[in-house]
Amino acid sequence: MTVPTYQDIGHQITRIDTAMVHEGLAACYLLQADEECAIIETGTHNTVPIILALLEARGIQRSQVKYVIPTHVHLDHAGGVGGLMRALPVATLLVHPRGARHMIDPAKLKAGATAVYGEAQFAEIYGDIIPVDERRVRIMGDGDEATVGGRKLVFIDTPGHARHHFCVYDPTSRGIFTGDTFGLSYPPLTTAKGPFICPTTTPVQFDPPALKASIRKLLALQPQRIYLTHYSMVENPHPLGERLLTMVDDYVALAENVAPTGDDDALEAALMTAMRAYLFRCAREHGCEMSDEQLEAVLGLDIQLNSQGLAVWLQSRS
Repeated sequence: MTVPTYQDIGHQITRIDTAMVHEGLAACYLLQADEECAIIETGTHNTVPIILALLEARGIQRSQVKYVIPTHVHLDHAGGVGGLMRALPVATLLVHPRGARHMIDPAKLKAGATAVYGEAQFAEIYGDIIPVDERRVRIMGDGDEATVGGRKLVFIDTPGHARHHFCVYDPTSRGIFTGDTFGLSYPPLTTAKGPFICPTTTPVQFDPPALKASIRKLLALQPQRIYLTHYSMVENPHPLGERLLTMVDDYVALAENVAPTGDDDALEAALMTAMRAYLFRCAREHGCEMSDEQLEAVLGLDIQLNSQGLAVWLQSRS
């Protein structure tokens, strides 16, 4: 499956593939209104040239980009913020109150990612993380609004995946940019039953009750569509949201049923085995006919990250 780098998805919104790890893994979005634009999510520092190339191809001046908006500061969503802000002379960074300091001084983000990946792999995946001048940062609380041209955007505090997470409601399209709060849904797993969606529990702040409350908060807005970072737009989100609520409970039960162990590696391995079996079964019940190897290629990274996040959650409770 070849994923186009840019895809217009209606309502003056363009989905941009971030080229992180492989195509079809992570997206960011260009939103246009009148003569102004916003970039929602940024991908990594390596994504910056891809975004700038789209602006140039569309004849959009860099000075027309009013806002850069990461939903939260995990690096697949915000790693490109500093580089993009450097390239966009008048843009303001709109960021969650808990995430602003990490964009102004990303040293801890960089150190944490480097510790996990090593310097060489960090450079390959993320490139770099550039600090943002705090004078160009605007903190957005729950219910705050910003306008792009004549288009209103509403910011919604949505903890559960991360405490520094908001979602962005666009009344014009009746859509919500949900980052990781509304889970992930990769197009290769879509069947006649519709998109296959599942929660994401990336380390380190998974909070099941908060995540379920955030999902319900989004559904209460009666959206017609959801703009996922992982991956692209899904429509008719209400049944998807109900499915997510059930699956959050399933994740909790799965984690609690794994035998406790003092060995972190053993715990994570056991969680990965259980998570793989659960997600593969769910995909097949959804009508997916992929082999185990094909499912692993699509879901393997998330199985690993979900298991790591659940391990942190289990250990935090004890």
